[in-house]
Parts: sequence; structure tokens; C-alpha cells
Amino acid sequence: MKTIKLVFIAFVLFAVSPMTAQSDESSPNIVVDEIINNYFENTGGMEAWGNLKGMKMVGSANAQSMEIPIEMYQMKDGKQLLKINIQGQDMTQYAFDGETMWTTNFMTMLPEKSDAESTENMKKQSKDFPSPFFNYKEKGFSAELVGKETKEGTETYKVKLTQKPIMMNGTEVPNVSFHYFDTENFVPIVVETEMREGPMKGQMGVSTFSDYQEVDGLYFPFSISMQGQGITMKEIVLNPEIDMAMFAFPETPAPADTEKN
Repeated sequence: MKTIKLVFIAFVLFAVSPMTAQSDESSPNIVVDEIINNYFENTGGMEAWGNLKGMKMVGSANAQSMEIPIEMYQMKDGKQLLKINIQGQDMTQYAFDGETMWTTNFMTMLPEKSDAESTENMKKQSKDFPSPFFNYKEKGFSAELVGKETKEGTETYKVKLTQKPIMMNGTEVPNVSFHYFDTENFVPIVVETEMREGPMKGQMGVSTFSDYQEVDGLYFPFSISMQGQGITMKEIVLNPEIDMAMFAFPETPAPADTEKN
């Protein structure tokens, strides 16, 4: 289920309205910024994205021939939560309240805090809202136009995004991803990121995005595929009214206290 978590941490927001960019091939930085600016304008506009306070996403993930209901929350201040339902039982796959990251132990079904390294990485990744490209320079990120490439049968601009390094097993590693923007509509349709652990370590993890739909003036992909694992959005709610306490680590009674009660 960790794959599902990575999909949403790296979640990118898209639209399908066309716009033509005026490019200056002698100045790659201008070309990259024009691609990114057109992307945001086509998906609702920079002002609308900047006013977004949070999102609630409801859908399902296909994993090992199972359809798993999911409920995801992302807030502008970095708070995040992914809830899944397995065999009728809800559990928190991961949550982050801005300082503490925690998950549910599938063996004990009790909440447990994540290790320091995972928590620090989450603090860095929480700044991606609503997209890592939004005000990317202010975040200390860099974007570079690599060239053009055909992906999913579509001509795209290949953009290299470099974010703040993350820690893996005590070692600082680069945080680089490649985003393929449709040259006609200026929306990313493929994202590639090097896998840092697991059986695919060292290989490129590929995510694809399609079925773009409008939600209150902003556009989102309702169909996502990551290494063959499909995620389908059924509903996206912008600026939802929620209880912020759900992000906090739940303090459970110690065994001794339970026995006394």
C-alpha cells in the first residue's frame, strides 16, 4: 500500500483547456516558465490555485485484484491524511499534522508514529501543495526543459524538476522527477521518478494521468496509473469543512490503564 501513498504525495493537478505558447528556444528558462504558466492558466489560473485551502478526494485503488476504497485529504498548511478501507474496516494508511507523521500498524491495528527520517521527508514534501510547480522558485526548486519526447502517443515537453534532497537510510539523495507536458494543452500526462527502495530500486517509476474533469473551476485528473496500479477518483471536494483533529496522532491508553478500566 506504500505505492498509493507515493502517488498522492506526488499528486499533480491538471486540466485540458488548450493554449498556444510562444517559445524562445534561445532561452530555456523562459520556455520552461511559459510551459508552467500555461499549465496553471489552463487549469484554472494562478489566483484560483493560490486561494485553494485544501482538498478531499474520494476514490478507489486497484491492488492485487482488489478494489480498495480510499479517502485522501491535503491541506495548504501541509496536513495530509490517507484513509483506506479493507474488508469493511477503515484504517489510516498515513497522516501528517505538520509535525508528526503516523500510520496504522496492520498487525495490532494501533496507531504508531513514523521514524524521524520519514517524518522529515514528509515535511519537505508537504510544501508541494497544490503542485510542486506552484511558485517553485520561491520553494528553492529548479525546472529545466530537457527537450521534446513522445509519450502515450502524444508529443510532450520533457521538464526536469529538482526539489530539495531527501534522506534515504541515513543518506541524502537527489529529489528529481521528469514531467511530460502535452505540447498542445500544456498539461502533464506522464511523470517519472526514480524508485529509491523495494524490488524496483534504481528503475524509473511511471505515473500517467487522464480523464481530466472540472471541479469548481479547477481541473483534476480522475484517472491515475502508477506502474500498472490504477486509481480512480469518484469525487473531489475543494476547501472541505473538516475536523482538523483527525490529522493528529491519537493518544491511546497504555496497557496498564486499559486493564484498570
